[in-house]
Amino acid sequence: MRQRRRYLGVGLIIALGTAGLILIITVGGEVKNKFNQDLDLLGGATLIRVVFDVAPGTRPQQFYPDTVKAVRAMKYVATATVMAVKPTPATSPGRDMPHFRLVGVDGQYWSAVSLQASHGRVFNDQDVAERRRICVIGGEVARDIFGRTDVVGRNLVIDRDTYLIVGVLDILKQGAHLHTAFLPITTAQDRIQDISPPNRLFVRVRTFNHVEQVAAKLPEVITARQSVRGLSIIVAWVRLKRVQNVAFLIESFVLVSTFAALVLGGFGIWNMMMAAVRNRTREIGLKKAMGAEDRDILAQFLAESMVLSLGAVTVGIILGRIGVELTSLWLGTHPPESLFFTAVGMGLAFALIIGVGAGLYPSMQAARMQVVYALRYE
Repeated sequence: MRQRRRYLGVGLIIALGTAGLILIITVGGEVKNKFNQDLDLLGGATLIRVVFDVAPGTRPQQFYPDTVKAVRAMKYVATATVMAVKPTPATSPGRDMPHFRLVGVDGQYWSAVSLQASHGRVFNDQDVAERRRICVIGGEVARDIFGRTDVVGRNLVIDRDTYLIVGVLDILKQGAHLHTAFLPITTAQDRIQDISPPNRLFVRVRTFNHVEQVAAKLPEVITARQSVRGLSIIVAWVRLKRVQNVAFLIESFVLVSTFAALVLGGFGIWNMMMAAVRNRTREIGLKKAMGAEDRDILAQFLAESMVLSLGAVTVGIILGRIGVELTSLWLGTHPPESLFFTAVGMGLAFALIIGVGAGLYPSMQAARMQVVYALRYE
């Protein structure tokens, strides 16, 4: 405590390094999940498109419910969704009979492609199972037909049939969905005459690190349940590689910075302890003259190094816990407690390594000091 001002800077470095380590381990996985969920940012890097190509004169292939269920159960797959597409543009009475794209999807489509409604809601699996006559439309479709986007509750006539608009998609995002009307796939198959069979499957992978593994496993899973004639698996390999490179650089930079802070803290403790030994040479000599043995001096200085290291790491654990809670509020999710305790264990292990490693040599120097030399030191 008498040397607290001297040790303050070193302790602060170790505390911040420990807090950073806890944050990286505890919330790093949740941050990566949130990063993977924003497909607009990733450019669809975690989305695998599986389609059946329709050859002239052949019967169209489709994905069976058992196949979709098996794909969803695959390891590292977040969800999978099927789509049926109307090959020709649909029309609706409105301003100059606008044309738009018409597709049928299930309730998992929205999470698979990271879409949400800016007005109203998107339909779910229950709406699909009950074959409800509802639709979700893109913002440009709403503008073309009604002149505005707040049209939830209005009726939309599609190919002479009426559907209730329950949601309008986020107009701030770009993409083909702005010019698309979405129906529950069961409703589309019942009421749209020329709708295709569900021959498009979108597979959302949990993280970009597992895209290649899932893409390689998909043919095997699908083959076990149906024919794969005309099957194509489309992955945005270039975008995926870029995202992986960026993520690797960021993670490496943060980890290197954290470990550098811990190592600098260790060197700081070493320097402080060496200075303490020099400054307290007469004290060491006096204690030895009064009967203190080498192991007593060694234990004294080594304990001082350990207390400094463990104290700084304890402060870092408290700061790390505060950081985890604040980050969890920002992300809207909370990582497992097991990760936090794992990070705490690693922090304590680093504290022991730093304390012993940085304090051992100065402690040995103090313990081996000759009594006569120490008492004469000025």
